[in-house]
Amino acid sequence: MSQVSMFSSGQEFANLLVSSDLLHHSWFTISDLRNHPYLNNPILVKVYPYHSNGAIVAFVSSPTCTLQKEMVSSEDLEGSQSPFDFISTKRNPHFSVNKSAITLFASLLNELSALKEQLDNVSPLIITGVSLGGSVASLFTLWLLKDNNKRPTCITFGSPLLGDSGLQQAISERPSWNSSFLHVVSNHDPIPRSLITPTNVIAGSIPQSCIYNPFGTFLLCSDSDCSCFEEPESVLDIMMEMNLNSQHQDNRSLAFDYEQVLKRLKDRVIFKGASQLFYFSVDQLQAGIDLQLEAIGIGGQQTSNMNPLRTKVKKRVEESFAKKRNAFDPGKKLNKMKEAMTWLEWYKKVTLKEGGYYDSFKRSEYRRRDAVKSRQEIVKHQRVLTKYWKTMVAEVEKMPQREETTFRTRWLYAGTNYRRMVEPLDIAEYYMKSGNIDYVNLGRSEHYKKLEEWRKEDNPSGNGNYRRKSVSLTEDSCFWAYVEEAIINSKRLREGSLEEKENATEHLVNFGEYVMKMIWSYSVSSEIFLPQSSFMNWWQEYRQDILSCLPNLRLAFYMENGESYA
Repeated sequence: MSQVSMFSSGQEFANLLVSSDLLHHSWFTISDLRNHPYLNNPILVKVYPYHSNGAIVAFVSSPTCTLQKEMVSSEDLEGSQSPFDFISTKRNPHFSVNKSAITLFASLLNELSALKEQLDNVSPLIITGVSLGGSVASLFTLWLLKDNNKRPTCITFGSPLLGDSGLQQAISERPSWNSSFLHVVSNHDPIPRSLITPTNVIAGSIPQSCIYNPFGTFLLCSDSDCSCFEEPESVLDIMMEMNLNSQHQDNRSLAFDYEQVLKRLKDRVIFKGASQLFYFSVDQLQAGIDLQLEAIGIGGQQTSNMNPLRTKVKKRVEESFAKKRNAFDPGKKLNKMKEAMTWLEWYKKVTLKEGGYYDSFKRSEYRRRDAVKSRQEIVKHQRVLTKYWKTMVAEVEKMPQREETTFRTRWLYAGTNYRRMVEPLDIAEYYMKSGNIDYVNLGRSEHYKKLEEWRKEDNPSGNGNYRRKSVSLTEDSCFWAYVEEAIINSKRLREGSLEEKENATEHLVNFGEYVMKMIWSYSVSSEIFLPQSSFMNWWQEYRQDILSCLPNLRLAFYMENGESYA
């Protein structure tokens, strides 16, 4: 979606929302609940039927609720705590929520726990609330979103901002969460803007330094029009401008009535032609922004501080699109990765007569020109794949736990094939450099370790017990590193000091058990037995030393019986 189409659709999306019955049904439940006796309850909660199997859960705070007055006049934040600690992510481990809102939610925890179970199989599920009731509705929605099987929609009316930038960023990391929230705000309602006044801004009245940050979509309304905004900094800029223009700053304890706002908007045809913008010399993006600002009552030719606001909002939008454009999307390069893997599969197939692709890659520098050229082509694809998967692993590591698990499951098969195909080539390059030893501990890239760790977590028992045919790709991508270490230790067994021979003996015993386990479970490719492979060269070169020093090695018995692997 282009920038201009996004901003043009702000009004179109607003029109769609206003013309639908969803907002009106939500406000009806709030109006009905307001007529119930509050008794000593600071907040009322009620479930209303919606469609055949759906429900609307409404939250309304008492007019006399002291916490409501505290919330709209205090910037106090409470650090992340149970039951909302699940919101924290690796990228945003800390967040804070308005103290009054979290206190009220905690006082209702038993009632809301029972309600949560009651809503298990309800769909569609709408959570709504007004003012402080909207804040509790947002918290309840977040609590429901913890469960993957629940996808509620939260609609608040005139609700104050709920938390800090840590909360906003943690929610924004989960697009499905962020899109679950719609906040309806009138330019005549001071409560939603109460926590972004200059007194609640750090270091002056700079909106981007506001302690509180919005999340979700905001439907900003004037007497005649409305428009939708999603970019958090733009919402802050616009609501700050609303504050400056508002003449109702002292009525924060009064509940604003959104019924008339919704009725007026639904009765009108919301359309303004570009001809109304003739006094601006602007591009399409700026025209879209001007339409939206004018729709919510803070635009217009006579507004003296319109230009700075227009510039700010445009900058925010451009920055937001740049972030989205540069965000890592594994699907974008999928075809290129498939092409690179196809090259490696071709290389594996055509090098069978040269001892297999590991040894062909390792020795190609000393072979004919076309072999060197083939290796250079493979190196190019190897580099492309490695860059892609390093980025993939790094991005997954930053994800929240639930999203990380889902993402890993989706991409793990491809990641495992990449690791088993490409890591042997990295091992070959590592041991081609003179003096390099112990690849697994000293040379292995972290992204290979992570891919292997995730594979083991996904399938801790492996598939060896059920396999009756050897795999085409050796399951342990470090197999050839262990072969190289066996060659190094066999040299020590033959030529080293007494201490080196003792250490080499222990290493070779472990290597022998490791290889036999791989063979018995059909977890190793038959490629290792090709006549020119490093494994077979190791056995032929050091056979007598091993038989002499390690007569009981089971691998030695196996290798001596050529029919076992023929």
